[in-house]
Amino acid sequence: MDTDLKKICLDIRCDILECIGHLGVGHIGGCLSLVEALAVLYFQEMNIDPAQPDMPGRDRLVCSKGHAGPAVYSTLAERGYFDKKELLTLNQGGTHLPSHCDKNLTVGIDMTTGSLGQGFSCAVGAALGAKLEEDGAAVYAIIGDGESQEGQIWEAAMFAAAKGLDNLIGITDYNKLQIDGPVAEVNALEPLAEKWAAFGWHVIDVEDGNDVEQVSEAFKHARLGRGSGKPTMVLLNTKKGCGVKWIEELGPGNHNTKLTAEQAAAAIAELRGA
Repeated sequence: MDTDLKKICLDIRCDILECIGHLGVGHIGGCLSLVEALAVLYFQEMNIDPAQPDMPGRDRLVCSKGHAGPAVYSTLAERGYFDKKELLTLNQGGTHLPSHCDKNLTVGIDMTTGSLGQGFSCAVGAALGAKLEEDGAAVYAIIGDGESQEGQIWEAAMFAAAKGLDNLIGITDYNKLQIDGPVAEVNALEPLAEKWAAFGWHVIDVEDGNDVEQVSEAFKHARLGRGSGKPTMVLLNTKKGCGVKWIEELGPGNHNTKLTAEQAAAAIAELRGA
């Protein structure tokens, strides 16, 4: 579809701030770092239809770092899966939008996630299922860099390569921070690209994962990799809290933080003014 991806990124970013600000607290840092990836996937790359959310053969997205649910919900709302007014019910009683992704509650969510590592295994299973069905579906799976310390990630990675799941595209939100501090200090991942390559994956390393043009090019290359016999991992070097300077400067503190409606409104005004 013909879209202005930069404007879509701005709208998604503002939606995230508004719904978390309305609630008063949330996983703001790792939501803002994912905006460009979600915009490109839902508005450019994925074979989906909001009018038919369960369309056979559709592409799937599994956000294994399920705490980034508000970023996915904001993207789904912008894409037309449900009314944007629902975003203000985030994580409240009776909501269809819990803090972590839940396929039983939210239209457009393909897998319930939140227990880190498990969503990625589910994505591998979905990709294998699509291969067996021969339905042409691609499965995109977002993992965090802190989540990448889970052994289950690497078991799934090994299996996906062994089965030649070239319809599986992994995305690492490599923002270098996790809830306990810098990733490199908690349990270093480097050399991350070489690790994925050693597990039999095709690796695309994106220098700036918050540059929508770089992200768009990366997913175009990932699409070309289908049929290669290898799954693909797109490493997005992102900034946690991207777009709002004071949130970026919180460092690990922005993983899950308080955000007042007034702070959110000020951040949105600054973003729209820029």
